Amino acid sequence: MTERIERIEALLDEAEPAAIELVGELLELYGDGLARVMALAGEPLAAELAGDELVSHLLVLHDLHPLPAHARAEAAAAGAGAELLTLEDGVARLRVRASGCRSSATAGVERAVRAAAPEVERVEVELDERPVIPVESLTVRRGAAAK
Repeated sequence: MTERIERIEALLDEAEPAAIELVGELLELYGDGLARVMALAGEPLAAELAGDELVSHLLVLHDLHPLPAHARAEAAAAGAGAELLTLEDGVARLRVRASGCRSSATAGVERAVRAAAPEVERVEVELDERPVIPVESLTVRRGAAAK
């Protein structure tokens, strides 16, 4: 899908003004049709449709996605092992627990957030380098021994 989008963008860069106007009119027509489909689908089916990667992108393109960008970015970050700190002015700030290769961890999180919320213009990743303490290594003291 990414290759197709890149190809479309390259073609638009080379297109004549009349062709660009035609594409704009077609997008509006398809957007109106998609809005009708989503309205007829009802909430459960609309949510299921929005879960499809391609349909989700089309819904975002036409400002029809049932989930706000923040919710989509937050879910994508969590699924990639990160925490969404903020999403403001097109910039998503994330926190990732450092483990292994920094560049591969941040690239994976960035890809996941951009796929879920294409309207995000920039992703900033903060590494959390605090050591992880396994729960089983903690000692809990109760009663008089705890004093």
